[in-house]
Amino acid sequence: MIAGGAEPALTAVLEGKATVGVEADRVATICGPARKVGQRDLAVAIRQRWAYGATTVSASLALAAAAELQVFATGGIGGVHRDAHRSFDVSADLNAIASYKVITVSSGAKVFLDLSRTLEYLETHSVPVLGFRCDEFPAFYSRSAGLPVPHRVESAAEVAAIAREHWSLGGGGILLVNPVPEAYAVEMSILESAVDRALARAEGTVGAAITPIVLSEIASLTDGQSIASNVALAESNAAVAAEVATALRAERR
Repeated sequence: MIAGGAEPALTAVLEGKATVGVEADRVATICGPARKVGQRDLAVAIRQRWAYGATTVSASLALAAAAELQVFATGGIGGVHRDAHRSFDVSADLNAIASYKVITVSSGAKVFLDLSRTLEYLETHSVPVLGFRCDEFPAFYSRSAGLPVPHRVESAAEVAAIAREHWSLGGGGILLVNPVPEAYAVEMSILESAVDRALARAEGTVGAAITPIVLSEIASLTDGQSIASNVALAESNAAVAAEVATALRAERR
C-alpha cells in the first residue's frame, strides 16, 4: 500500500496495466487468484497482459517511485535467507528498498529469514533503518527479534525530516520498522518452533516458492494467531505510513 495522496493506494498489474490506486469495484479481482509480480517481472506482466499480478515489495516500490510517491506500507519485507551462504537467496526487496527514494514502513522482516544478515545487508547498501518508537528490530509477527535498530524515532515529523536530509545528500530508500500491535504479537519462542517445522516441510523448495509454504505452516502451528497478527500489523503500518506522508507534505509547504 502506497501513501502520498489523499487516500492510500494499492498497487497491482490489472489487464496488463501497472496500477497505482486500485478502484473500489476491482477489490473482488485483487482478492482472487494472482500471479506474483516482482520488480523483474513488471515489464513481462505488462507486455503479456496478465489479468492480475500481485506486486511484491520490490515491484510496489518501483511503481511508487514511477508515480512520484514517497511512502510505502507493507507487512514484512523479504531479506537474506538462512542458507544464503549456500543458495545466494537474497530477496530483491532489499535492493529495491536501497534504490528508490521511498520510505518503506514494515513490521521488520519475515521471521523465517536470517534477520541479522538482513540488517547487515541493509547497512552495506546504506539504508537507514529507523525504529518507530522502538529500540529492537521486529520480526513480523513478533515485536522483537532481539536485534537493536540503529536509530529510534518518535514521530512522523521526525521521520519526514530525516528523509528530506537523507535524500538531499543523495541517499536512496529508508526502512521504517513499526512493531505489530502488542495485543496481536506472537512470542518469538513460539514462532521459532513453528519456523523450524515449517522450513523442514519446505526442504528442497527454493526461491519465492518457500514463502507461502512457510507462512501457511506458521498459521497452522499457531492456530491462526499469525493471521490475526498479519491483519493488525498491516493496518498499523498503513496508519503510520499515512502519518509520514502527511508530515512530508507539511514540510513542502
